[in-house]
Amino acid sequence: MKPMQAVLTVFRKEISDALRDRRTLLTVLVSSVLLGPLVLVAISALVASLEARAEARQVVVAGIEHAPSLKNWFERQTYTVKAAPADYEKRLRNAQLTDPVVVVPADFEAALQRGESPTVELVSDSANQRSQAGAGPIARLLGGFSRERATLNLALRGISLELLEPMQVEDRDLASTQTRATQITGMLPYFVMMAVLYGALNAALDTTAGERERGSLEPLLMNPSERWVLVVGKWGAVASVGMLIAVLSCLSFLPGQWVLRSDTLAAMFQYGPREAALFLVVLLPFAAAVSALLMAVAIRCKSFKEAQASSTVVMLAASLLPLINVFSLGGDSPWHLWVPALAQNVLMTRVLKGESFDAAQVLVPLGVCVVLASVCVWFVARTLRSAAVR
Repeated sequence: MKPMQAVLTVFRKEISDALRDRRTLLTVLVSSVLLGPLVLVAISALVASLEARAEARQVVVAGIEHAPSLKNWFERQTYTVKAAPADYEKRLRNAQLTDPVVVVPADFEAALQRGESPTVELVSDSANQRSQAGAGPIARLLGGFSRERATLNLALRGISLELLEPMQVEDRDLASTQTRATQITGMLPYFVMMAVLYGALNAALDTTAGERERGSLEPLLMNPSERWVLVVGKWGAVASVGMLIAVLSCLSFLPGQWVLRSDTLAAMFQYGPREAALFLVVLLPFAAAVSALLMAVAIRCKSFKEAQASSTVVMLAASLLPLINVFSLGGDSPWHLWVPALAQNVLMTRVLKGESFDAAQVLVPLGVCVVLASVCVWFVARTLRSAAVR
């Protein structure tokens, strides 16, 4: 039998085994087809809840009866004033209260009349993320009241209002709409890579350590074909499973946009066929390389459980490497493109931002994946050629 015919024979056999495995099929269905809709639903639900909270325009105040002028200011800004519960500190610590609390002193109005500056507390809990997020808008609202009072005091004394603000400051954000959207959707590349990894994991372990444990690898090795022919056929099947999950995961975000509950996020998140195609250009070589790597890790194990334990190192490294880009405050570095998993995360994030990248930036991670896959396939073939099969 010619080498290519042997490769195709092994490939068809391994693909049939993988498709008969219900666990693999369930993994493909859940982790790839439903990935896009589920992730986007979770993100849009969070954004929608934040938008609904902002639209509610509610401020929780303790001691508002001591500050009628401040209450008047809140109402003129179309905010609804709500009295704080007596145990607001306990509720904030337990995350039972999701709004920050404005605490007004008893002598608030008297201090204003004397020309003094009363101290108003804005109480939140940094461990209570929702209350912490709402502290900023309330602080700006209180700052507006202070500026209005200062303006009125200067006007009563016949002093120019420009003395209050000798300089005008205007914000100008250089980030595009897509770039701002990645502050929320920047986790999508990570989920896609994890789906590819876990999808290829079972197939890679089953075709190596799984067959060794079942005793079906020894009859296969009695075949007169070269070991590399058998390994390439097995690797092709595992890589095909990983690539299939990559395709389904990337395409799932296209209909997944239909379930977005936030109009703001729907307008900012621009993911179409072009972005899906660029995702696949980045992910398909990664799926092939990581499939070979998982096979190389599992081939030296005698049981499926042992292979699962050994592959934990690979899964942990692949899940932690993208975090380098998250904690890198200085932006992307050239060496990021030379690290598998990190390079794919960097390039897919650029796609979401709408940024362009040249061919060299794609060829570097592609070359790394080719070298990694080649070395791992060679290692598996060498191990099968030299190791005794029990």
